[in-house]
Amino acid sequence: MSKLLDNVVGELNRLPGVGRRTALRLAMHILKMEQEDVAAMTQSIDAFRNNICHCARCGNLSDSQICEICADPKRDSSTLCVVEQVADLMSIEKTRQYRGLYSVLGGVISPMQGIGPADLRIDLLLDRIAMGNVREVIIAISASVEGETTLFYLMNCLKRFENLKITTIARGIGFGDELEYVDEHTITQALVNRREVVKEL
Repeated sequence: MSKLLDNVVGELNRLPGVGRRTALRLAMHILKMEQEDVAAMTQSIDAFRNNICHCARCGNLSDSQICEICADPKRDSSTLCVVEQVADLMSIEKTRQYRGLYSVLGGVISPMQGIGPADLRIDLLLDRIAMGNVREVIIAISASVEGETTLFYLMNCLKRFENLKITTIARGIGFGDELEYVDEHTITQALVNRREVVKEL
């Protein structure tokens, strides 16, 4: 294999979810692209890596110090949704059902990986609530051992805010999932978070 091709495949292979065969296919596709398109791609990646920053208010990715969501006066500043990563924020935004603001932790507490509360943006979250504008905090963290640990820690931190409403996203069975293939923990959460069905008259 060409040394140049091997280098490109090696770099692409470092991306999450990209195996060596996929990396080779991507490299061959890049080779077929117009030089101008490849130049635009590399410039875009370079600009993104060097110029992107985290929003000073919520931790979202932004081109400036304050992200578009935090700067939008139409958003509901009394509601704050706490998420692990920017990707989670993007997933919620895709639903177009939430119009509040966010707080991105940057991960979850994981002693096995050496990640403690001090490694997350928990202080940023608490400082924002202390300003007095937030009335509800929605904790939207994945249902995992680390997620539950983080949830427990956050609940303890938020106890001091007397009039603050704290909610979590509902856990349970996804739309279209077959019950027999769902794990016990998910079914348990679905039962715990069951809601009453109003009968039509």
